[in-house]
Amino acid sequence: MKRCKIILFLLTVIIGQGYIQETKGCVFIGTNGDEPGKPVAVMLTCYSTTLLANGTDKTRLRIAVTDSNGSEITSASDTIRVYIAGDGRLTAASGRDLVLQTDSGGAGFAECILVKGLCHLWFVAGTKPDKIKVEARSGKLWPGTHEIHTLPADLVKMKPLPGQLKPTKKNIDRMIGADISFLPELEAQGRKFLEKGEETDALKLLKSHGFNYIRLRIFVSPENKNGYAPGKGYCGLGYTLSMARRIRDAGMKLLLDFHYSDYWADPQQQNKPQAWANLDFKLLKDSLRIYTSKVLLALKKQGTMPAMVQIGNEINHGILWPDGHISRPDQLAELLKAGVDGVKTVDPGVPVMMHIALGGQNDESVFWLDNMIARGVQFDIIGLSYYPRWHGTLDDLSNNLNDLRKRYNKPLNIVEYSDCKREVHDIIFSLGDGKGKGACIWEPLNLRSGLFDREGETTSRMRIYDELNTKYLKGH
Repeated sequence: MKRCKIILFLLTVIIGQGYIQETKGCVFIGTNGDEPGKPVAVMLTCYSTTLLANGTDKTRLRIAVTDSNGSEITSASDTIRVYIAGDGRLTAASGRDLVLQTDSGGAGFAECILVKGLCHLWFVAGTKPDKIKVEARSGKLWPGTHEIHTLPADLVKMKPLPGQLKPTKKNIDRMIGADISFLPELEAQGRKFLEKGEETDALKLLKSHGFNYIRLRIFVSPENKNGYAPGKGYCGLGYTLSMARRIRDAGMKLLLDFHYSDYWADPQQQNKPQAWANLDFKLLKDSLRIYTSKVLLALKKQGTMPAMVQIGNEINHGILWPDGHISRPDQLAELLKAGVDGVKTVDPGVPVMMHIALGGQNDESVFWLDNMIARGVQFDIIGLSYYPRWHGTLDDLSNNLNDLRKRYNKPLNIVEYSDCKREVHDIIFSLGDGKGKGACIWEPLNLRSGLFDREGETTSRMRIYDELNTKYLKGH
């Protein structure tokens, strides 16, 4: 999720003037002068970011404010301005339309007042397919934002037939994972990682504290001018091959995350790589399949075949826009099937994940999974992102996971998270029928994670993972 990655980078920059605190297993960042109980950010949860542009489809908005620990302030009575940019309207929880006001810059907003720390509103879609920005602001607090995609009103919704809900037969490992795709960049900058003052290889350090999986993102041509790493190519095939060897040598397993872009792919952007920009749909689909196989063949040749593969990153709004946008579900399904075919061509035994950024958003999770499975997309495990700032409460996460388990009879993984380290693992591993397969922390090597201090030394919070390994991996 790019917006989260940007915020984490900014927080990493300011941490030199700040502090880290932990509350009930959840690590958050604070800055000097931010005291527990003092509001620092607005939390906005949008329970569906995909709606039909039919004038009536709607989603609930949950608004709260949080302190420097990331804890919701239940006594808060702040006035919140909610801005809408795009075709849609806001209503109160009762359904009453809210009166729009205009700020000094000419932007329209509606106001709500937190009662016991919460405000619930509804966003109602307009009649024009659109990308709508919703932003909740309060004074100088960090705002909460979402992007809602409204789709043509005549979009055909489909539900899977019983025969399409087959159980996964492939073996899916339990995971305590870490996405450390940034590692080559950090090492090039001179970053060191220490254990009791002794410099240690980052992968071996993580392995020694209970991690068993490493997740790597891969871009098509990140070295392009508008790519992720112009002229350098970080997270391209060459770096991926090198990192895969290190993962193997550290005795860990690889989860490969295909972005199918030269740059970040997430719910706000899923842009085609430059080399595929002008291809017709058939060639686009063929290119995706061939590229997937090419990467995996290169990994297989050096003896580092991934233990699991993601076909896309946070793809609830689709991939390879505009062709594979969720507003074109038939084409999106065809592209995803091409990616799955690319994996099967190299090794049909490798588990395939579909990754949506909807940790606590059950309505949208069901909409996406129903429509893709019903259109013939076959995969082995459901992956979700969970960042409380956008994806709801821990109860929302638990409720969504339990519902998806029952509906689709597939294993689940929280493949991106940062905060609430213990709780995330407790929730995923407590799912019935052994369907919870673990989680993968986003960039634990940065300061935001709380696992390392400014000198690169591990903190006491790293022991969380020793405990999680003992609790959930050993003996299972």
